[in-house]
Amino acid sequence: MPTGAYLEFQAAHARARDAVHARFELDALLQVITARGWRAIGVASAAPDRQAFLRMPHLGRTLAAESRTRLSEPLVAPDVAIIIGDGLSGVAVERHALPVLEPLCARLVGMGLRFVPIVVAKEARVALADDVGELLQAKVAVIMIGERPGLSAADSLGMYLTFAPRRGRLDSERNCISNIHGQGMSARDAAARAVDLINTMLAYQASGVLLAARMQGCPKTA
Repeated sequence: MPTGAYLEFQAAHARARDAVHARFELDALLQVITARGWRAIGVASAAPDRQAFLRMPHLGRTLAAESRTRLSEPLVAPDVAIIIGDGLSGVAVERHALPVLEPLCARLVGMGLRFVPIVVAKEARVALADDVGELLQAKVAVIMIGERPGLSAADSLGMYLTFAPRRGRLDSERNCISNIHGQGMSARDAAARAVDLINTMLAYQASGVLLAARMQGCPKTA
């Protein structure tokens, strides 16, 4: 193997490992979101630390007891539950979540949809959005989350959208927008695609494979 290619591989591998283990500054992100005039709540998954999160993935799919209690308090149910989770790359969230969030929220405001409080989650897996969405009684859950770092991008953000979120949802019941980063999909395009999906989900009352099936031949739900 040429020396240059070997060194580039080593560097890419190091960036990927650093992204997985990077500290996620939840409080800092909460402050930035709040400063923009949106209500935000910080939560944590059942994983007590990063090592547990990486070794026992199921812990990242449910809320910690304290966080569950916090979200169980009386709130006005949002139409869209927006969750930001660190996932496997806190770096991706720190770089790209806010640039996606701003146009996404602006479009939701224009549609007259409620989306606050915005939930910021630590040690989060994709399915944590089901737990959060169910507690908030949201019609649609959208989670922005750091994707598993690869050798081509260690800061890729993903978005997963689920209609009628509740614990136990399958991955086939979601829609995914992935590869959001500087060399991939732009934040503005990702927000626009998410809004299109939200509109479609609300019209057809479905997401994932069921949404695809209904769009191919079943009438819309009134």
